[in-house]
Amino acid sequence: MTARSGLTLLFGFIFTSLLAWTVWATVHQPVSEWGGLTTPPDHYWTIATLIDAYYGFITFYVWVAFKERRWLPRAGWFVGIMLLGNMAMSLYVLIQLRRLPPDQPLSNMLSTHNA
Repeated sequence: MTARSGLTLLFGFIFTSLLAWTVWATVHQPVSEWGGLTTPPDHYWTIATLIDAYYGFITFYVWVAFKERRWLPRAGWFVGIMLLGNMAMSLYVLIQLRRLPPDQPLSNMLSTHNA
């Protein structure tokens, strides 16, 4: 399997399943009636939102896996992102920004592998 077909499968799955979870939550409770975590029947949208967040973590991790060449940093960042979410993600971006030489464009941070 090529990287392109693997990414197509991953993000096709994320899109399809997130669409299904959103429809499932909407069928059980209109989003306009969601009260967050304060009202007992609101678990449908809480579940859908949690799934959406973790799919976002996975999407960000795909970039991390591209950037990191070694398996140990990849595994460490995966655990960190899955446990700490946006805190780990923002730390990763801050580290990448610090590593970027001042004369380099930001596009290099996004599109090149780490040494």
